Amino acid sequence: MKEIPRICFAHLPTYIEFLPRISAYLGGARIYIKRDDQTGLAFGGNKTRKLEYLVADAQANNAKTLITAGAIQSNHCRQTAAAAAKFGFECILVLTGQDLKSKMSQEPLVRGNQLSDPNILPPSGNLLLDYLFGAQIVWTTPDQRENALQDAYTKAEKQSKRPYLIPYGGSNPIGAMGYVTAMQELTQQLKSNTALAYPHWIVFPSSSGGTQAGLTLGARLFGYRGKVLGISVDEPQTVLKERVAQLANMSAKFVEEKRTFTVDEILVNDHYLGGGYGVMGKPEQEAIQLFGKYEGIILDPVYTGRAAAGLIDLVRTGFFSSDEVILFWHTGGSSAIFAHRYESELFSSGR
Repeated sequence: MKEIPRICFAHLPTYIEFLPRISAYLGGARIYIKRDDQTGLAFGGNKTRKLEYLVADAQANNAKTLITAGAIQSNHCRQTAAAAAKFGFECILVLTGQDLKSKMSQEPLVRGNQLSDPNILPPSGNLLLDYLFGAQIVWTTPDQRENALQDAYTKAEKQSKRPYLIPYGGSNPIGAMGYVTAMQELTQQLKSNTALAYPHWIVFPSSSGGTQAGLTLGARLFGYRGKVLGISVDEPQTVLKERVAQLANMSAKFVEEKRTFTVDEILVNDHYLGGGYGVMGKPEQEAIQLFGKYEGIILDPVYTGRAAAGLIDLVRTGFFSSDEVILFWHTGGSSAIFAHRYESELFSSGR
């Protein structure tokens, strides 16, 4: 495999541990977890692996500013802003949502000991961290996100800020390298630690496709013999399978490997889309509470909570047989649980 420039700042290799209490509670397959929530950068997460390659490419191109886009509680944007702060870049985040900060500046948040408007709350969760890391926030709507992103890039270019555009989720062939090498890391861990059961399945949340494309290519390159199953967070199966296959093929070409992937080779389950992207329903609430109660592990309300809800249901319904071993790849995002909307929903559901 062609060597790609990389800055090694993630806390790797991430730990793999058995989840005995969750496994016993569900009464089915044995479940392990790989802790990419502990990659070290700003509460960790899967984007840290991608940013090792993306930041290296930004430096190689003499960039001064990192620009990317995401939702208001984007884990990708939070880690990009942290990487920018760590390596001396400016950072511009194009977020879809409501500018709470400017609303706050229009009137006092508190009058006496009561909120002046109970619907106006200070930034929380990932958004709070975006501000803490010094990111400039550009607000937009979902249908205008791509236009706003291009406008932000053009404006930064005119201001001689030498912008470097990171795609949504960090999901391009450069970013996908983070999970090609993550699969290499996993196969090395399985070889060196005989106490680890070999996983028949790897299960994780999938959305922008970079993590799954990297794992898919890495599995082929480094000889993983199990199956790689993405639980879709927001896309129909057909859309996500095509996206991942295309990106896996682009990534193989990028590292000069003669490997090709068809749509039929990509495994995606889209049965757990619930109320849509970012909507935490009862399945996600249950998954978060079970992982917390039985293993002391924090999931996030958008990605790992939804993927874990899918995993739990697949165990309960017998999709996985009782003699199989499942590796749940924890892609991080736990800081989103402290966003006001999710915090209150979890509190009310767990009372």
